[in-house]
Amino acid sequence: MSKITINDIAKAAGVAKSTVSKVLNDAASISEETKRKVRDIMKEMNYTPSSIATQLARKSSFNVGLLIDLSRKDDFLNHFFYAIIGGIESVIGKHQYELTICNASSNPGGENESPDFMNRLVRNGKVDGLIMDSSIWSAETERLLSELQFPYVLIGDAPAEVTYSAVDIDNENGGRLLAQHLIAQGYKRIAFICGEGEGEPLFDRRVSGCANALREHGLALESRLVLAGTANEANGRLFMEQLLALPAEEQPDAVICMNNYTAFGALEAARAAGVSLPSQLGIATFDDYPLAPYTNPPLTCLKMDTFELGVQAAHMLMTRISQPSAAAEQRLIPAALITRASTVR
Repeated sequence: MSKITINDIAKAAGVAKSTVSKVLNDAASISEETKRKVRDIMKEMNYTPSSIATQLARKSSFNVGLLIDLSRKDDFLNHFFYAIIGGIESVIGKHQYELTICNASSNPGGENESPDFMNRLVRNGKVDGLIMDSSIWSAETERLLSELQFPYVLIGDAPAEVTYSAVDIDNENGGRLLAQHLIAQGYKRIAFICGEGEGEPLFDRRVSGCANALREHGLALESRLVLAGTANEANGRLFMEQLLALPAEEQPDAVICMNNYTAFGALEAARAAGVSLPSQLGIATFDDYPLAPYTNPPLTCLKMDTFELGVQAAHMLMTRISQPSAAAEQRLIPAALITRASTVR
């Protein structure tokens, strides 16, 4: 009769091989229920750990992969990316896990083509779970990971087809909160500037929230007042100049900006045109970092807690690793409205 192995125990228990190793090490990341189940099967199968298995079980750390597309530099060369990393680390470190940042851009995989990270990270056992940006998701990726019962969590706007765990900032409600604040201050013609445009999830969610709030108050977000483009200072300035060039009766009396850089450009254009804030024009923006408190006037903003985004993603992944049969869940992190002089009349 062949010797019982960790693989046999994992198959009988319906868990990953790494989970059995963690049970042998009494890892804190594994639930008591799973530990009890695995240990009962070990006893039933008369399993005796080999010296190699014991060494593996006594590893001082395990690995979680943070999968990003390094070709999208604007996505990771910013404060928000490092806040997410900090949030993840604050959770996984307590479970004796290490964080590995992994590049998904070298071969993302096409239709029915396995992306290279599947072999590099998953099948080779270099990580025990993945946290991935939703821009990397594809139906094929989900199929492959599901077949392997490999734990992962999406960060960002999850596609409608996703049946796995995902977490994001509640961007749609954020757009609603900013618009509701402006309406309460008496603004009626609200514009929205910058963002990649229709079809880009972040832009669509934020614009939708703004439009819904206006609709609820008998107002409308006019298509001519929604100007899409890269969210930077130059476009903020350009789009504000375009809005101020409209006939007086068609000009907005408030503008919501995609980020601080857009808002700074818009402020500069308004100042150059002699427009008074907030009496003639209100300007609000998503994100508090890095400029909103320091502009003149300080900007009303929606604070997005990206550290908490990392915290929640890590908690969800720890659950996926320790309880493979746990139900998938989607979480939205609320944003907080900070009112300042740029909109308060």
